[in-house]
Amino acid sequence: MIQRPSPEEYNPYFENYLQLVPEHADVLELLQKQQQEVVQLFGRVSEGEADFAYAPGKWTVKELLGHMVDTERIMAYRALCVARGEQAPLPGFEENLYVQNGHFQERTLQSLLAEHQVVREGTLALFQNMPAQALTRVGNANGGPATARALAFIIAGHERHHFNILKERYLVKL
Repeated sequence: MIQRPSPEEYNPYFENYLQLVPEHADVLELLQKQQQEVVQLFGRVSEGEADFAYAPGKWTVKELLGHMVDTERIMAYRALCVARGEQAPLPGFEENLYVQNGHFQERTLQSLLAEHQVVREGTLALFQNMPAQALTRVGNANGGPATARALAFIIAGHERHHFNILKERYLVKL
């Protein structure tokens, strides 16, 4: 089981995501469970409804899922870099620019769900096979500290954050 990171292992910006991961959770089990939750939650949305945004200027359901995939890919890459001992600072990313240039509206919801599954399998394989000493190696991501284990928890918490938004702001209006 991957131990929960201490606050000095991640940028305080991510604290809200860490708070969404239960205190004694096995993060790998949670990441596996979330695979099923993604299929279940987004499965409640038809292809026609996937272009819905709950307010002007907000992302559509497809864009929300695309953002989740992009963010997981970036966080897993950061975890890989840190685990392998990279000392160069890893850059941040502008999420709205990524969504804008992701062209998620041109895709089907099913294709985005399939991509999420593939990315999550890669994330799980990365963390399941990471040596203990690599999990606690400290790197620099987006101007703050980052350990691989903290990034695993951030991935899980970020996804939980967007599950909550999907339930509270999208699914209630569809």
